[in-house]
Parts: sequence; structure tokens; C-alpha cells
Amino acid sequence: FMNSSTSGDTGEHKEVLSINKTVFIGSAIVSILLIFWTITFPTYSENLLSTAMTWVSDGFGWYYMLVVAAYSIFSLFVGMSRYGDIKLGQDHEKAQFPFLTWAAMLFSAGIGIDLLFFGASEPLMHYLTPHSGLTPESAEAMREALPQTFLHWGLHGWGIYALIGMTLAYFAYRKNMPLALRSALTPIFGQRLVKGWLGDSVDTFGVVCTLMGIATSLGIGVLQANAGLTHVFGVSDSKTVQSVIIILVVVAAGLSAMTGVEKGVRRLSEFNMITATMLLIAILVLGNTTYLLNTFTQNIGDYFQTVVTKTFDVYAYEGAAGAEWKSWWTIFFWAWWVAWAPFVGLFIARISRGRTLREFVFGVMFIPLGFIFAWFSIFGNSAIDLVANGAVELGETAINNAPMGMYALFEYYEFSEILSFAGVIIGLVFFITSADSGALVLSNLSSRGLSSDADAPVWLRLFWAAATGLITLGLLFAGGFTSLQSVSVIAGLPFSVILVLYMVAMWKSLKEEGNKRKASAVDTANVLNSGKNWKARLQRIVSFPNKKQVQRFLTNMVLPAMKEVESELNNEGLKTQLIERTIEDGGFEGLSLKVGHGTEEDFVYDVCLVRAERPNFTLATSSKHAEYYYRAEVFLDEGSQEYDLVGYTKEQILVDILNQYERHMQYLHLER
Repeated sequence: FMNSSTSGDTGEHKEVLSINKTVFIGSAIVSILLIFWTITFPTYSENLLSTAMTWVSDGFGWYYMLVVAAYSIFSLFVGMSRYGDIKLGQDHEKAQFPFLTWAAMLFSAGIGIDLLFFGASEPLMHYLTPHSGLTPESAEAMREALPQTFLHWGLHGWGIYALIGMTLAYFAYRKNMPLALRSALTPIFGQRLVKGWLGDSVDTFGVVCTLMGIATSLGIGVLQANAGLTHVFGVSDSKTVQSVIIILVVVAAGLSAMTGVEKGVRRLSEFNMITATMLLIAILVLGNTTYLLNTFTQNIGDYFQTVVTKTFDVYAYEGAAGAEWKSWWTIFFWAWWVAWAPFVGLFIARISRGRTLREFVFGVMFIPLGFIFAWFSIFGNSAIDLVANGAVELGETAINNAPMGMYALFEYYEFSEILSFAGVIIGLVFFITSADSGALVLSNLSSRGLSSDADAPVWLRLFWAAATGLITLGLLFAGGFTSLQSVSVIAGLPFSVILVLYMVAMWKSLKEEGNKRKASAVDTANVLNSGKNWKARLQRIVSFPNKKQVQRFLTNMVLPAMKEVESELNNEGLKTQLIERTIEDGGFEGLSLKVGHGTEEDFVYDVCLVRAERPNFTLATSSKHAEYYYRAEVFLDEGSQEYDLVGYTKEQILVDILNQYERHMQYLHLER
């Protein structure tokens, strides 16, 4: 709670920022062993992992279908519930990024280059090779292709991202914990375990999943980029060209990482959103526009009509063929989304401070969904229509060489070279944003002492950007992308259990916050008597004291009041502790009164020295005014209460402490 203020510099003691050696070394060892194994024994590892994937799909397919549905339902429930107006941060905070910028970063981090890879190819595959209940290239397969694609890229996947993103953001910005995977497990396992081996294990697991996922995504990306360069410029499709692409992308990602989320990732994401939208509009206008708008409308209707049925359809009555199709499509996608959740969820949490839970849930689940509907419907229906009318080569390309599917589609349009060039540029920028945001997440997860609103040092971000590039290069020459992809998918199974724990932790914490809100409504006596000494009250309102003045106030007013309460509560048999925090000049930076309640939640009343900006109108009145002033701000266990004690009398401070303690006791009553 003492690191929660965003109104200024509190000056409190913080854990020194450093590398978390356990997570850093542990994840490095596991990653190196996995990569070494897949490179050294490619055939054996691929066979073993393929068998493991089949086992996961056959044995836990039903579980994946149920749990992924639960994630989305829970996320939507939170967004629509009375808790939806809770902010991911303090109540006064504004959203960190403008809405369109936030939407652009959601789009770039959550989808990335997969849009280009699968945009035309997946709907074509569902049309040409549907599941066993449909006839290939039939009217039924044509109509089914897009709703099936929407299922794999729609609400379910974004529900997973919404769950992990809102949970991590809630505990980081609302509960003032580190922005790390471990933090969300605190309500279930307690701080001691979460700060120890359990938390290190979860963060290590997250780093390994993220590293494997980014490496395989970069592998897909380099194939897509090389295919585009070959198509547009006639560049050879070779490992040498792909190596150059990887090196250039990693260098660009490193430069972007140096500028941070506010500049590098933000600007690249905005560029991606604009250019991808322009490419989409071009295909719509150059193609059969009326047909595409008609199918787009019908595809959306079919998706929402069948989404419940498809959510729970495990093809139990279609035999081995249905089970195999489910394994390599729906179950694969669910496991892939879960495996990517640590990376994307943490990044989305990083950019979402200041938004309400309702804003977050509906933004994460429905903003990208609208673009996905448009992208897959326009590209997919364009490709299906061409194949149905004789473009056989396009269908063969989509099935046999998926990276080339989009560029093969462009050949049937005017300005095909311009469209293909735009596709190459968009793909490369998606490539860079994946590497950049991945380096940010990896560096934050492997750091210790990082505040919730800060990022790891630049050198650590550069290290992880280089590491992902080197891993991708190694896998490129030795093979192993398929094996690592299988590792990520298999790793999704245990992480899916962690996400179930996240739901439990989030619900537990939201109920607690709801009870605290009820308790805060307890009618207690007003601290400041509005009738007496009105001039002193006015003076308090318009005063902007300096640091030394507030430190004297803490010493002369707050400390004696806390000592009296501590003494009286100790006499009543309660275990009470008064903590005095000082800084180098000898003054107080904060005072904390803690009242223990055994196994129930302790009461914490903390007064911090907080630096804040002076209002602009006061700066204009005199040049002698400093740019900042200081406050004696009140914090409870859940964070800042947004009011300043400076100017209160000792008696008024005593009343305020008792008011807050009475509300805490009411909260404990509601919890019981």
C-alpha cells in the first residue's frame, strides 16, 4: 500500500530494482534445455510432442472447451456486474492512453502477424477441408467457414486475454502489487508463498511460455515476410534472407524498446492499425463490394447464432475423424491462446491503467472482435468466392503454402503489387511490435523491486530482444519451430489451471472490495466541524506547504495522535504497531498504525509524505511559489484515500483514525 500514490513522490523506502535471479536463471536454463533438445533430437522431440499433444487433446479436449467458455463468461460477468465501475488504479486516475491508441495497441499485441498469415488461408481451409460433418466445397461448407474461423479468433480467445489482463492490472494498480503473474495468487496463497518459491515458479513458467511463444511467432513472421518479399521483389526464399529479416527486426525492436511503451510500441501500433484498415478497405472496394458486405452481415449473425453450440461441440458423435479435426483446430487454438496469455495479458495490463473494469472487459473483448470480423470476412469470403469460381491455384496455395495465401489472393486484384507491398510493410511492423512488446514483458517478469507503473531498465529489454532473436535464428537453421509450438500448446494445460485460480482470486478480491464500499458508507461523525474556526479551515484549504512544514506536521500532530490510539488499543488487548519511517534529513516520510486482527485482515492507517503539483492558478499569483507542494496523504490497505491531513488538529486526526477503524470493523463484519 505504501507504493500506491500516483499524485507525486512519496519518498518511501522501496525494494531496490534488480534482476530476479531465480526467475532469470531458472527460465534461461529451462529454455536452453528445451531448445537444445528440440534442435539435437528433432525427430524424436517432434514425435514425442506430437504424441503429447494428441494425449492432451483426446484426454482434456472436453476440459479445454469448458474452461475456455468459463474464462469468457467470467470476464463478461465482471464487466456487467456492479464491480464494473471499479478502476484499475486509484479512483481519481485517468486512462494512461487515449482510447484509439489503446485500441491500436490491443490490436497489435493480441493479434499481430497472424492476421496476415491466416486471413485468407483459414477460411479457405474450412471451405476445402471442413470437419467430417460437411462436404468439401459445398454451400454448407462455404457458409460454415467464416463462423468457424470467428470461433477460433473471437470472443473465447479475447476472453482469456481479458481475464488475465484485468486480474494482473487489478492487483498491480488497485492493490499496488508488482505487475507480475505471481501477484494475482496472493489472495489464495498469501504473501509469503507468493513472494517465495511459488511466485518464482509461476513467473519462471510465464517467462518460458512467453519466450517459446514469441520465438515460434517470429518463426511464422519471418516466413510470412520472406514470402512477401519473394512475391513483390523476387527475393529468394532462403535461410540467408530470413536471417537478415530477423536481425533487422530485432534491431528495430531494440530501438523501439529503448523509447518505451509511450513512444515506440504506441507509434508502431497506431501505424499498424491505420495501414491494416486501409488495406482492408482496399480489398472491400476493389472486390465484389455488395457481396462482401452481405456475407459480412450474415457471417456475424451465423457466429452469434451458433456460438453457444460450437463452444461445447467436441465432435463426440463424429468418430476418429471428428476427434482429429477438433484436435488440430479448435483445441489447438484454445491451447495456443492460453499459452500466449501470460505475454499478451501482461502487456494489455501494462497499457490499461486508469480504465474501469467494465471499460477494460468490453474494450478487450469487443474492439478487436469487430476488426477480426471485418478482416476474416472480407479476406476469407473474397478468397472463397474466387476458388468457388475456378481459382483452383489459390486454394492449393492456401493449403500447401499458408504464408503465401494473402499474396496469392492479391494477384486477382488491380494494383496487386501495391497491395502486396503494403502487406509486406504491415507484416514487418507487426513483427517488430511482437518482438518489442515481448522484450518488455520478459524484462518486467525477470525483475525484482519493479513498481507497478514502471518498466525494467533499457539494457534488460535490449537483452531479451536480442535473446529472442538469437533463439529464432537458431531454430531457423536447426529446425524446431514446430516442436517449440507444440511445447507452448502443451504448456497451456497447466497454465489453464492458473487462470482458474485467477478467477477465484479476482472474485474473492472483488467481493472484499464490495464489502469495503458498503463499510465506507457507515455514517460517522464529520472530522471537521463546519461551524467552528472557519478561518483556520479556509487557511488549510488554500495552503500549499513545503516538505519541512509537512514533516513538522507529522511530528507534532499525526505522531502524538497515533501514539494515543496505539496506547488505548493496546490497553484493550489488541496487537497494535506504530511504524515510523524516516529519511536522510531526519524528518518523517510516513507514519503507519497497524492493528492486528489475528486471521482476519489487519487495519492499516498510513500517512505518507506525498509530493504533488501545485494548481496552475496559484503559480500565476506569485513567482516565489514552488512548482510542487507536499501533502500528508492518508492510505489504507487498499491504497490512497485521496485526502490530505495537513491543517487538521490532533483531535480531528484522532476522529479520522477512529472513523476509518470503525469502517474497517464494519467491513470485517460483512466479510464474516
